[in-house]
Amino acid sequence: VQLVESGGGLVQAGRSLRLSCAASGFTVDDDAIGWFRQAPGKEREGVSCIRMRDGRTNYADSVKGRFTISSDSAKNTVYLQMDSLKPEDTAVYYCESGATVRDGCIYDSESYYWSWGQGTQVTVSS
Repeated sequence: VQLVESGGGLVQAGRSLRLSCAASGFTVDDDAIGWFRQAPGKEREGVSCIRMRDGRTNYADSVKGRFTISSDSAKNTVYLQMDSLKPEDTAVYYCESGATVRDGCIYDSESYYWSWGQGTQVTVSS
């Protein structure tokens, strides 16, 4: 059972990155996948989530309109397209698999998630 994030890097403000979260050893078809991030000296915060079976999504206000979460069930992979990046988006980004809820998924509480990857660093320069 493994989640592997990739796609991070160093970019200038205003540019884009696409993160990938690939699951292996288990299927995530019945799960929610969440993206969380943690900046130095700060607590981990929720960014977005997707309910895999129907694609229902949720976003933090800070990224709404700039980030898009999507999935490819055939590849057992979830993506986070990040556009119009800002320096405050700098963080280690983690994907996590976990429980769905009636209205879709919960993006802002790690208590709903039980597996996570090693993270990928995103650095946005001004």
